[in-house]
Amino acid sequence: MGNLVAIVGRPNVGKSTLFNRLTESRRAIVQETSGVTRDRHYGKSEWNGVPFSIVDTGGYIQGSDDIFEQEIRKQVLIAIEEANVILFVCDVTTGITDLDESVVRVLRKSSKPILIVANKTDNAERKVQAAEFYNFGLEYVYPVSAINGGGTGELLDQLVTLFEPESKLEDDSGLPKIAIVGKPNVGKSSLLNALVGEDRNIVTDISGTTRDTVNTRYKAFGFDFNLLDTAGIRKRAKVQEDIEYYSVIRSVRAIENSDVCLFMIDATEGLQKQDLNIFYVIEKNKKGVVFLVNKWDLIEEKESNTIKEIEDKIRETIAPFTDVPIIFTSANTKQRIHKAIEKAIEVYQNRTKKIPTSKLNEIMLEEISKTPPPSVKGKYIRIKFVTQLPTHAPSFAFFCNLPQYVRESYKRFLENKLRQHFDFNGVPIRIYLRKK
Repeated sequence: MGNLVAIVGRPNVGKSTLFNRLTESRRAIVQETSGVTRDRHYGKSEWNGVPFSIVDTGGYIQGSDDIFEQEIRKQVLIAIEEANVILFVCDVTTGITDLDESVVRVLRKSSKPILIVANKTDNAERKVQAAEFYNFGLEYVYPVSAINGGGTGELLDQLVTLFEPESKLEDDSGLPKIAIVGKPNVGKSSLLNALVGEDRNIVTDISGTTRDTVNTRYKAFGFDFNLLDTAGIRKRAKVQEDIEYYSVIRSVRAIENSDVCLFMIDATEGLQKQDLNIFYVIEKNKKGVVFLVNKWDLIEEKESNTIKEIEDKIRETIAPFTDVPIIFTSANTKQRIHKAIEKAIEVYQNRTKKIPTSKLNEIMLEEISKTPPPSVKGKYIRIKFVTQLPTHAPSFAFFCNLPQYVRESYKRFLENKLRQHFDFNGVPIRIYLRKK
């Protein structure tokens, strides 16, 4: 499980610029699609050896000042509920505004750590002006220039000290952790009820999990794993939220807690933009994934090739990571729900398997000799050795004389050969080229 940081604040204070600075990125992690007027930014970062995730709320709020205040309040409430630490971004050039005050009134009621980021502090005079934000009565104020990175080191030094210790974050049960994720109304609650609702004695609650995710022991029909319930565990009346933002931030939390995700999409709608947002988070975190095309019972006109056509369309959309299992389910009729669990356990085994170095070299060096890396600028690349790295997700290091000249297309070739010989169905793979 990881730590989650939420960036909040009124429009035009530099939230997205700060996000890009902290994630060392110049674009949203989630790809943009035409016709979409708002997007979520999600990224991974690390400081002093401590990894964490960041969700940026920037680019969402539109309308009049009244709407600003109303919508900012929604996002702040969601951030307070879900994040470990909140970065409240203000603009030192404008000082404290009424909108900033409205955000702070909500933040003061929270027990979560809050860091005030006095952004656009790019000279000594503005650094003095940043002291104004201590009037909010919060402990931490950091003058920062997100655009050039000034002050971000001090901000990050403090940020990582506020996270939960790793010992509290890790689940030491040793059982697979399977999360049900997907956008709202795809059938997550129905699947959960189909799995555990009929006979409650097959589940036992495990204490010690975080407040954000209900971790339930599922032990029935030969299965034994922890089921991460992300459906319906919040009283929605308390947060009149923007559904898209809420589902993404909740999914980020559930995905990071899991080993494998049962990723549900609606068969009547197909794979949509919001689905892709969540899928890219799964891929970014290198978690196992099983696609569940739910509500299959509602598709009335089924041809003999309908399933293949839908599968091909899904794989085309999510390329290049296409080696994923796709199961057509109906949570209401319980169609194939146990097959979905079987496949999730298989993907978990794929994700945790370790390939002996001798076997890796025997097979992969032969494949490389048949199809060597193309020469670059008259220089020949020779891969001499390969080994699996001791990481949670499958990662492989290929040692060669000129790693800087190995192209992405050849890395995909190596990945495809690993999948062909060792079965990593449903699991993202990392390929590293290192100097021999």
